[in-house]
Amino acid sequence: MTDQPAPTSPPMLSRISDLVHRHRAATSILFLIILPLAMPYQALATNIIIYGLFALGFNLVFGYTGVLSFGHAAFFGVGAYGTGIMIVQFGAPWFLAIVIGIVVSGVTAMVIGALAIRTRGIYFAMVTLALAQCVYYIIYQMSDWTGGENGLTGVSVPTVNLGFVELNLLDPTTKYYFVLAFVAVAIFIFSRVLASPFGAVLEAIRENEDRARACGYDVQLTKWVAFVVSGLLCGLAGSLYAIHLSLVPIETLNYHMSGQVVMIALLGGMGTFFGPFVGAIVFLLLEDVVTSMTSHWPLVIGLVFMACVLFFPRGIWGSILGWGRRK
Repeated sequence: MTDQPAPTSPPMLSRISDLVHRHRAATSILFLIILPLAMPYQALATNIIIYGLFALGFNLVFGYTGVLSFGHAAFFGVGAYGTGIMIVQFGAPWFLAIVIGIVVSGVTAMVIGALAIRTRGIYFAMVTLALAQCVYYIIYQMSDWTGGENGLTGVSVPTVNLGFVELNLLDPTTKYYFVLAFVAVAIFIFSRVLASPFGAVLEAIRENEDRARACGYDVQLTKWVAFVVSGLLCGLAGSLYAIHLSLVPIETLNYHMSGQVVMIALLGGMGTFFGPFVGAIVFLLLEDVVTSMTSHWPLVIGLVFMACVLFFPRGIWGSILGWGRRK
């Protein structure tokens, strides 16, 4: 009788990788709960989860559907302006203002998606960029409502009354966890979308659009629905951004914002669940540190971005997950 080799247990890194993958929403939220402890100040942590949510929504079409959009600043900015206008011009309560911001972003995504979805590749990217710039100039010209070049000021939500407790949003820690509550709900919904048959179709389209069409899936309709869901998530991020800053700068609609979310998604890892938040941490933390040292911070960030793309082609989080699965 020969001794059989004892089964070897999987390495620790592999087990952690599997655990994170199986419980991706819970582990993501748990990490974000303790994130402020690792940040130099709370306002930066709040910016990170808002930009992470923005990149999460963008990643639905970019990373999971394989469609590159250069117009997602439109949904972020429209969400911010929708919420801001409701609070400043109509005195609406904060919750209704956030809902309006999300709905307006969804409608904008429906229109832009319907016009752009018939194109593919670089043409899709250019059409979304052009339509987003149209949204920019419409908001810019509505200066009586939006503040024009100066942006919309006075988006003040100092306290939030939940019935059983009143939150003071002037306290940075309270504001962070207030924003995180919305981000956590969005993460859970995003996880359920990816785990559904709809999520599987998205990945099938990303891998081979023609084969997915040959299997009987309505590719254009699926891509349009993904575009709208993405716009809703980005609109929520914009609404939270308006409440966080108490103003809405016109730069939220600029094409620079669309380029920034592409960089964040690539840094973190396109097509990975938690990659957008990793990208937001790296990008915003680096920006915060470098701007305090030199006025040439875009050059430094550009060099770091190039290095990350060269040495981490799957993004930082995507590379970490890949190493964990190979061990």
